[in-house]
Amino acid sequence: MRQGADLEVMRESARQLLDPDSVPDVLPPSRAELDTLTLKLRGHLELLAPEVEQAALVIPKNEALRYCALACVGEAWGRLRISPPSELSSGVSYARRIARVLNALCDHYETLSSHHRCKRSGP
Repeated sequence: MRQGADLEVMRESARQLLDPDSVPDVLPPSRAELDTLTLKLRGHLELLAPEVEQAALVIPKNEALRYCALACVGEAWGRLRISPPSELSSGVSYARRIARVLNALCDHYETLSSHHRCKRSGP
């Protein structure tokens, strides 16, 4: 796998929207903040989804790792096909869904990277 993905930056972007869920008195982001975060999250998905897909496709078809990673990639592409809603509360919900998919893609990227390293160093 290519070493281009900065997962910590991507995870931090997702955290900006997901951490407030655990604190009930935190206000949602402003419209401008939300638009910026949504664009950033969408950009991260556009970069990471093809890398995860490429890494998953070299794994045998009968392995669950491949199936799960490709399902997550499909979810990412599906989210990207949807335009962000104009209403603030719907926009926050949309961005949080994208953030969750981004976190899952980061997890798959790490798992696939580890899997490929193990295969290369094998017995």
